[in-house]
Amino acid sequence: MSSLTAVSAREITIAHSPDSDDAFMFYGLATNKVQVPGLRFTHTLSDIQSLNQKAKEGDGVYDVTAISFHAYPYLQKNYVLMSCGGSVGEGYGPMIVAPRSFSENEIKQKKIAVPGKLTTAYLALKLFAPEIETEVVPFDQIIPQVLEGKYEAGLIIHEGQLTYDRSGLYRIVDLGRWWMQTTTLPLPLGGNAIRRSLGPELISMVSGAIHDSIQYALEHREQALQYAMQFARDLDPGMADRFVGMYVNERTLDYGPDGKEAIQRLLEMGYREGIISVEPQVEFAA
Repeated sequence: MSSLTAVSAREITIAHSPDSDDAFMFYGLATNKVQVPGLRFTHTLSDIQSLNQKAKEGDGVYDVTAISFHAYPYLQKNYVLMSCGGSVGEGYGPMIVAPRSFSENEIKQKKIAVPGKLTTAYLALKLFAPEIETEVVPFDQIIPQVLEGKYEAGLIIHEGQLTYDRSGLYRIVDLGRWWMQTTTLPLPLGGNAIRRSLGPELISMVSGAIHDSIQYALEHREQALQYAMQFARDLDPGMADRFVGMYVNERTLDYGPDGKEAIQRLLEMGYREGIISVEPQVEFAA
C-alpha cells in the first residue's frame, strides 16, 4: 500500500480566527475550490487567544492551528511553523488607543486593556513598555470598555485597527511602526502551526494545500472578499478590502528571509526580557 493510499480520505482539522483576513486566506479550502486527493479539510473557528491556549495545553487538538507567534515557544515541542499563512505588519500593527491624546511616556503609566497574554500584541507591548500594567479583556470588548471609561487605554488588534477613530479614540502608539523603527523589520503577528506527528509527507501536502488556498484567494480576490465579508466585523467592503490587503499578501505566501528573521528576533527578545519563559527554537516545516 502506498503512503498516499494510507492517508486516503484523511481528515485534516484546521483552526483559525473568525476574521475577514483568515476567511480570505482559507477561502479556497473552505469552499472546495482547492482540493487535495486523499485529504478532507474541516474548519473550526475560534478567537486567537483560545487557539493559543488550546495549542499550548497539549498535542492533538488540531492538525493545523492559527497561533500568535508569542505562543509558539510554548507549543514548539508538538508543532512546527508553516512557511505560509502568516499575518505580518509592514510598519503597522496592534495599536494603543485612548479617548484622549497621551505622550508615549504618559501611556506607559496607564492601565491597558489587552486581548490576551499569549498574543503577539501583548508581547510587543511589553517590549515597548516592560513595566506597563495590563488587564485581559476580550478583543472585541476593548474599544467599548475604553469608551465606557473602564480603562484609560486599550491595545487593539484585528479590524479595530481601522475603525477606532470612528469612536473618537486617538492612536497613541502603533506597535508595528515602533517595532520597525527599533529593528528595521516587519512585525510578525500570527501564523499557522502544523502538528509534527503528521510526519514529513503529510505536512508537505497540507502546507501545499494552504499555500494554494492563499494563492487562489489572491488570484480570485473579488470572490474571496465576498466570502470574507461575512466575517468582516463593522467593515464596509472597501474597508474589508483594505484590511485583507494589510494581512494577506505576497508575504502570506512566504515570509521571506527578513520575515523569518523578524520572528526569530521577536521571540529571542521576548525570552531575553523574561516575557517568554521557554527558550524559543524556531523551526519551519520543509
